[in-house]
Amino acid sequence: MANNHGDFIWYELMTSDAAGARDFYARVIGWDIDTSSDAPMDYRMISASDGPVAGLLPLTAEMQSGGARPCWMGYIAVSDVDACAAAIKDAGGSIHMEPWDIEGVGRAAFVADPQGVMFYIMKPTPPADDPDAQSTSFAAEAPIVGHCAWNELSTTDPKAAKAFYSAQFGWVQDGDMDMGPLGKYEFLWDGAKRFMLGAVMPKMPEMPVPFWTYYFRVPDIDAACTAISAHGGTVLQEPIEIPGGDYSLVATDPQGAAFGLVGART
Repeated sequence: MANNHGDFIWYELMTSDAAGARDFYARVIGWDIDTSSDAPMDYRMISASDGPVAGLLPLTAEMQSGGARPCWMGYIAVSDVDACAAAIKDAGGSIHMEPWDIEGVGRAAFVADPQGVMFYIMKPTPPADDPDAQSTSFAAEAPIVGHCAWNELSTTDPKAAKAFYSAQFGWVQDGDMDMGPLGKYEFLWDGAKRFMLGAVMPKMPEMPVPFWTYYFRVPDIDAACTAISAHGGTVLQEPIEIPGGDYSLVATDPQGAAFGLVGART
C-alpha cells in the first residue's frame, strides 16, 4: 500500500563537502552515494544495498552565506502540501520555502514547527507503472540495514510539540520512559498505531537548538562507532542499550551534521 499522510518517506543530507560525506558514510554505514548528478542543484542519491534511501544536497557558497549548515532533514508525506503548509503556519509554525513542484518527484515545502524545528512536507508523485509505490526509507515495520530506524525530536516544549504533530499528521503519543531530571522520553506512533515512528524528548541544555535526529541501522554498532572516529566524525553519545536489545549512538559527521545509528552488538 502507498504511504499515508504523516509517514516519514525520505531523508536528506545537506553538506558542505559531498565527496567527504560520500567517503565517510560509505565506511560508517555502507552507503553508496552518487559522485555526481544531472538533477537540479547536483542532488545525489544515497543508496543502501536494496536501493535509494536518502538524498544528498551539496551546499553552495551562497547557501552557506545565507545561513545553511550541514544537517540531516526528514520528509513527511502529506495528502495536500499547500493545505498542510497553511495549517502549519496557522498553528504557529513557519514556512521557509513555499510549496513547489519537483518534476517527476512530487510537490514539497520546507517548514518548521512552532519551536523552530525544520523538516519537509511532500506529496510524492508515484511512478506511472506503480501507483501504490511505498517508500521504505524509514523501515517502519521491520529492521533493514542502511534504512532509518528511528526519528527522535528534541524540543523546548514537548507538550506543545505533541499537540502540533498530532494535529498536523495524526500522530499518537503512547508510552514513555522516565529519564529522571532530564524529563520523559515519550514514544510516538503513526495515526493508525501500526508502528512506532520515534519519540519526543526535552532538549538537553548542551544542545544548541531543538531538532530532529534520524537514526540509521547498521549491522554492528561497535564497528560503526570505531569507523566514525577513524574517519573524522565525532561520537557524541557512545553506544547504549535500548529496549529490544539493540544499541544506539549519536554522532556528527566530519562536516558537522548530527545523526544517530542503531544496531546490534556482535
